[in-house]
Amino acid sequence: MFKKSLVFVFVSVFFSFSYGQAAPINLKFANYFPPTHMNSVMMGKYCDELSKMLSGKVELTQYTGSTLLAAPKMAAGVATGIADIGLSNLSYTRGRFPVMEIMELPLGFPSSWIASHVANDFYNKFKPKEFDTYQVLMLSTSPINVVQTLNKPVRSLEDLRGLKLRGTGRLGDIVKALGATPIPIETPDLYDSLKRGVIEGALLPMETLKGFKTGEVIKFVTASWKIGSAYCFYVVMNKQKWNSLPPDVKKTITNFSQEFVEKWAVEWNNIDIGGKDFFVKQGGQIIEITEAESNKWIKATTPVIDDYRKDLLAKGHNVGEIEDYLKFVKERIEYWKAQEKARHIPTTYKY
Repeated sequence: MFKKSLVFVFVSVFFSFSYGQAAPINLKFANYFPPTHMNSVMMGKYCDELSKMLSGKVELTQYTGSTLLAAPKMAAGVATGIADIGLSNLSYTRGRFPVMEIMELPLGFPSSWIASHVANDFYNKFKPKEFDTYQVLMLSTSPINVVQTLNKPVRSLEDLRGLKLRGTGRLGDIVKALGATPIPIETPDLYDSLKRGVIEGALLPMETLKGFKTGEVIKFVTASWKIGSAYCFYVVMNKQKWNSLPPDVKKTITNFSQEFVEKWAVEWNNIDIGGKDFFVKQGGQIIEITEAESNKWIKATTPVIDDYRKDLLAKGHNVGEIEDYLKFVKERIEYWKAQEKARHIPTTYKY
């Protein structure tokens, strides 16, 4: 009788324990970057570290190289649940996140570390309604865009006329304002497009020269951070999926994502420096334009900022609101510029 009771207790405890352990929630994380790119490596760390912190309650699996969703389809794919979480940038779906497109304007962002912190500050301050259908986990930006050309050195605006340069979204507007012709090409297709002569260059950060191996074919880079613009990246979650998560899981994801912003931003700066070094080792030439020429570029790209104002006015925003956005961004650039210097964060450019 004692043995039977003992067996009964053991079986009861076993089944109670088994059924008490809920199956982990599996989250699919879509990322269009190739698996070897820093963004895929960093998001892999993000998924692994977060999965460990959640102690088996949630498991995140990353799908790189557009295997689940390509960049232009990321926003819609996450909204409809094809992926639970997605990484892409604003320029692939121009007009979907109109307020946040301020981060793509030529406002003089000196580095990715600075711009990434400004992007998160801006979102947290103004909470643009365009993101209401998502749970925003974190924002980041690419390093500063520079003119990259195959065969023609660019030292002035005149040198840009007629060149076909890769540029998407408002970055394409900058290409046009500088006198070149913007061609919207996805970055995974960049190398092949350069090799085949579909484009003669690109407006992209130094990091792409190594990250996408374009430094093997690009011969010249023209840099001016004073018209610094960047590609603004978002990591967002499907809202319904987010709402279905337990409160403690939400808290862990939120806190960890906020901490990860800094790590991601530092890595952006690091790979931009790496891209520059790679390019120089390939025999590439970096051209730094004069102060006078830089001022011409600033003047030439001013209409891009004006168009942002017009677009938001047409969507119902008022003048004061828009000017507050621009003022806030410029103030935060100066704040984070000082912080970057104080913290001795490595950067590509001197300013």
